Amino acid sequence: MRLRCAVLDDFQQVAKEAADWSSVTGEVDVVSFDAHLPDEDALAAALADFDIVVTLRERVAFPGSLLTRLPRLRLIVASGMRNSVIDYAAAEAHGVTVCGTASSSAPPVELTWALLLGLARGLVRESNGLREGGPWQQTVGADLHDRRLGLLGLGKIGSRVAQVGLAFGMRVSAWSQNLTRERADEVGVELAPSREELLRTADFVSVHLALGERTRGLLGPAELTLLKPTAYLVNTSRAAIVDQDALLAALHEGRIAGAGVDVFDTEPLPAGHPMRTAPRLLATPHLGYVSQANYATYYGQAVEAIRSYLAGSPVRRLPAP
Repeated sequence: MRLRCAVLDDFQQVAKEAADWSSVTGEVDVVSFDAHLPDEDALAAALADFDIVVTLRERVAFPGSLLTRLPRLRLIVASGMRNSVIDYAAAEAHGVTVCGTASSSAPPVELTWALLLGLARGLVRESNGLREGGPWQQTVGADLHDRRLGLLGLGKIGSRVAQVGLAFGMRVSAWSQNLTRERADEVGVELAPSREELLRTADFVSVHLALGERTRGLLGPAELTLLKPTAYLVNTSRAAIVDQDALLAALHEGRIAGAGVDVFDTEPLPAGHPMRTAPRLLATPHLGYVSQANYATYYGQAVEAIRSYLAGSPVRRLPAP
């Protein structure tokens, strides 16, 4: 019997074009889902007849309760080498192999700067005004040169964002719970003495932290009140790091100049969600990882993982040692 592979959240229907699947299609039928399956019941019903699932990042959770309802499932391939929403113990108990893929930090770095620059120069408002016959020039752009960029996190992504900020002539500082002066010096940025001081002094704040117990809700109502009324906040990391209700309140009340957001508490964002219509918000539908090169890596290595699994030698097994 031929195997069946489900490719989840292939919104643009490009998974089969992004990589060469011919090495596995002799044994595997590949089916793409261009609509998100919103809950466990929908997933259980849609995936009941599939042996393999390819899933993007941490968009779809695979708890033990779902794996129990998918007795045919034998392989999950998740893009990236870290996934916190798969129950690995349950997968092992049900005989499900989990594999990952490589992932580049370049696309989220680039999107971070697209959001930051778009906010600073009012690009959406100005572009829409020009196209719609509105006023000629409506905004006065915020400068980057000699302004302070505050980074929450200085890992692979944060350090590359810092390098771009330095190239713009910005004064860059960073903070995280484990950040050392040696690491800050290595990147060429200042070590902020505290989270609070970083928020008070920054003209632009960008979030680049992994989500965990220590970072969930890291920027809540009290922290957001520390931001200057002229400051901009950018989050391309994880929605739960920034209290969504507190951010919405700050935007509606004009307590910050604006925010650029690529991640949300619910994804895809429901039609009536208040983040869709919030003022002073430049929002994108979680595009941080969505680029041609990243998709070629994700789906190319997904094919490799399927081929290796069929040969009895799975590659890039998760959780990674």
